[in-house]
Amino acid sequence: MPKDRDVEVTHDVSAFVAELRRLADALESGSAFSIHIEGEEVMIPQDAVMSIAHEREDGEIELEFQLTWSEAESEDDEEDEGDDDEDGDDDEDVTEGDEPKASDEAVAEKA
Repeated sequence: MPKDRDVEVTHDVSAFVAELRRLADALESGSAFSIHIEGEEVMIPQDAVMSIAHEREDGEIELEFQLTWSEAESEDDEEDEGDDDEDGDDDEDVTEGDEPKASDEAVAEKA
């Protein structure tokens, strides 16, 4: 089992919008979604629970668009995808950029 991790990456507006758009397109089409965050690839299963959270504490306001799933679900999805891989190389199509990507559990915008 991987170690616990809590990473948040800040983006400029255009990078943030690009990640949101890529996520929205994958959700709409029912496609698999993966994202690289601080050197780790995170695969988001199609049955992830989606929620929106609003927090206010000590003068700080936070709005989070969250995707949540258990590690067991994610591992099962990866195994299923590997079984369906026609060329047998288990490669994933991942869009990578030079910048780090958004958080694996939440894409947050602080006010």
